[in-house]
Amino acid sequence: MSGTQTRSLADLKDLAVATIVPTERPKVEPKRDALGRSYATGRRKNAIARVWIKPGKGEIIVNGKRVGQYFARPVLRMLITQPFLVADRYNAFDVFCTVNGGGLSGQAGALRHGISRALTYYEPDLRGILKVAGFLTRDSRVVERKKYGKAKARRSFQFSKR
Repeated sequence: MSGTQTRSLADLKDLAVATIVPTERPKVEPKRDALGRSYATGRRKNAIARVWIKPGKGEIIVNGKRVGQYFARPVLRMLITQPFLVADRYNAFDVFCTVNGGGLSGQAGALRHGISRALTYYEPDLRGILKVAGFLTRDSRVVERKKYGKAKARRSFQFSKR
């Protein structure tokens, strides 16, 4: 036998451990433009949010209005700030975004998705935290289409025997 062949299970185990040692993942570089902003698109139902984030005091501007003016319900404002709270970056970033399509609830969900993605582009280390919280997953549920012979998507017309 030549010296390159393995003779026992112990030699084989050592060889396997030496070849299967995982290498470290390459460091992910932040994606920022010339002005130091990160951009991402968020989607929910029929709403699409285009989001830019940059370090700041925590101001959120939606379609040219302050967030309190655009989203009057506190629940929607809470939904939008969740990624910052989970990542422990509350009032650390200014957000400028444009949203269109859908209703207010869908727009708030799209904005949360976009902010989460933009945060991962700005600070790639936050990806794990936001992924576990479920903010990076696009909620694919959309309204079911109406079918012919039905009043709505599934609702039938009232049945009358006579």
